[in-house]
Amino acid sequence: MGEQQFDCALDLMRRLPPQEIEKNLGDLIDLVPSLCEDLLSSVDQPLKISRDKETGRDYLLCDYNRDGDSYRSPWSNTYYPPLDDGSMPSERLRKLEIDANDAFDQYREMYFEGGVSSVYFWDLEHGFAGVILIKKTGDGSKKIKGCWDSIHVVEVQEKSSGRTSHYKMTSTAMLWLQTNKQGSGTMNLGGSLTRQIEQDAPVNEASPHIANIGRMVEDMENKIRNTLSEIYFSKTKDIVNSLRSVQSLSESLQQQALKQDLAAALQRRQNKTDN
Repeated sequence: MGEQQFDCALDLMRRLPPQEIEKNLGDLIDLVPSLCEDLLSSVDQPLKISRDKETGRDYLLCDYNRDGDSYRSPWSNTYYPPLDDGSMPSERLRKLEIDANDAFDQYREMYFEGGVSSVYFWDLEHGFAGVILIKKTGDGSKKIKGCWDSIHVVEVQEKSSGRTSHYKMTSTAMLWLQTNKQGSGTMNLGGSLTRQIEQDAPVNEASPHIANIGRMVEDMENKIRNTLSEIYFSKTKDIVNSLRSVQSLSESLQQQALKQDLAAALQRRQNKTDN
């Protein structure tokens, strides 16, 4: 029974508006307190932004850079609030984390023209894992509001030869838009999508871990964007167009009359041919 409740709750959270996930998740936990831990660990929530006091740069908060009530900044490798014994990546992985943050900061600027990105790595027994976070909010316009949150969790299993690695990535994108225009009124559009991919790739100077992960993130985000565009925007356009005509009544009547005249002319021609 508990497993069925969890599956139903998880399916419900996936269908509710992403901009209200925190409120809906809290309400759901109040209804079924026994699912609290499972839901908190399974439901992706919109990313929050904090400021690194040492560098003055923004970074994103999530469970992967959290230790207790403190969050580690990828820029200074410091926990806020301060934490003496917080978990840290190994020296080798920290160097890789620094390079990854610089690389995805450029990727974010090229693709999103703004926003905030953060990358966090942690050690595994036979490799490492990491998360790439990107958040882009609206420009503050009163007519159009929105937010994009993407979370890419990658697990890297390094082969004994050291020449290849196995990459497993789970990606979640949350998107919501709200328009408020005089002609159309207020409209909300939002949803989330999760996809997973696994692949082996060579690891060398020409194709290091960051390049391999970067290609996977780029391909996955392009696929998710296309799917979201197809599902949400194209479908919404079809529904709106079916609800109301974009043509005036006089144009519709003229087209209908023209069709009737053509049909009548074809029928007369057919009758002459038969005679």
